[in-house]
Amino acid sequence: MQTKDFYFDLPQELIAQDPLEDRTSSRLLVLDKNNGKVEHKSFKDIKAYLQPGDCLVLNNTKVIPARLIGEKEGTGAKVELLLLKRGENDIWETLVKPGKKAKPGTVVSFGGGLLRCKVLSVGEEGNRFVQFFYEGIFEEILDQLGQMPLPPYITHQLKDKNRYQTVYAKYEGSAAAPTAGLHFTKELIKEIEDMGVVIAYVTLHVGLGTFRPVKVENVLEHHMHSEFYQIDQEAADIINKTKQSGGRVICVGTTSCRTIESAADENGHIEPCSGNTEIFIYPGYKFKILDGLVTNFHLPESTLLMLVSALAGKDFVLSAYKEAVDLKYRFFSFGDAMIILP
Repeated sequence: MQTKDFYFDLPQELIAQDPLEDRTSSRLLVLDKNNGKVEHKSFKDIKAYLQPGDCLVLNNTKVIPARLIGEKEGTGAKVELLLLKRGENDIWETLVKPGKKAKPGTVVSFGGGLLRCKVLSVGEEGNRFVQFFYEGIFEEILDQLGQMPLPPYITHQLKDKNRYQTVYAKYEGSAAAPTAGLHFTKELIKEIEDMGVVIAYVTLHVGLGTFRPVKVENVLEHHMHSEFYQIDQEAADIINKTKQSGGRVICVGTTSCRTIESAADENGHIEPCSGNTEIFIYPGYKFKILDGLVTNFHLPESTLLMLVSALAGKDFVLSAYKEAVDLKYRFFSFGDAMIILP
C-alpha cells in the first residue's frame, strides 16, 4: 500500500482560514458505505442520521495555548516553541523553530523573563526536551503568553481563542483541536440527547502526529507518535451497553475513534483505562467497536485520510473527496464535515 494511493488534488483556496460564525452552519457530506450513496446537507441536519439507542463518542480534550514566541538569551534571536507533551518536573517535549538555535544548554526567555526554559536534549526526530522555570502557576502564565497552536496551513490570525476549542472541552493537554467536534453547539448536543442518543466522553490529547506528514512511500513503514488517552467507567459502561443492546457507536473525530479502538479488546469490550496509544488505522483494519464516524476533510496522503478509507473504502472516499472539491467544500480544521454511516 503506497502513500501516493491516497493523493488527491486540492486547490489552495478550499483550505478554510476562518471558522464560520455559526458552528452548525457548515456543510455535511453524508456517505452511506453500505449502498454507496452520497448526500449533501447542512451540519444541522445530522440529527436525521442519528437514531435512539445510538452512542455518540466525543473527545473532551482541551487545547492549551501551546505556541510560545521567545528570545534566545545572549543573542536575542527569535525562537518559537510548540508544546507537545508534558513530563515530570516541568519538562516538556516540544517542536522548536529554528532548531539550529536550540542546542542543549540553550536558554529561551518568554514575556520578558516571566517564563524561561532550558533545552535539555534533542529527541530522535529533532524534538527538543526543555525544562521551564517560572514563579507562580504554569497554566496561568501559559494562558497569558501562549497562542493557540493553529496548523501551518491556517495563515489568518484567530480572533477568538474559543473557536479552536470544542464547547465540551474539559481536560487540558492537546496541541491541536479534535476538529470534528468544532461543529457542535451545546444546544445541538442537547437536541441530540433529547432524541434518545447517549453521549460518551473520552479523552485523547492530540499531539505530534497531527503535525507530521507521512514521509515514507510504503504506508506500513510509517510510525505514529504516542498520544495519551483516558476512558473512565461511565464512558466504558455507556459504550459497552450500546453495543450489547444493538445500538450504533458513532465517533466524532478520528481522535475519538483511535481512543476507543485502542482501548477495546478483541471482543469489542472496553474497560476503564488510560495510557499512550500509537494505533495506526489504515485500509485492512478491522474495527472492534466503531460503527460510524463524523469527521472533517483531511490532507492528501495523511494518516487521517487513511483511517477514513479503512472505514468506508479508499475508492469510495476519494470519489467523495473529488465531489467535495468540485462542489467547493471547505477543507481541514475550520472546514466542513462528513458523516460516514454504518
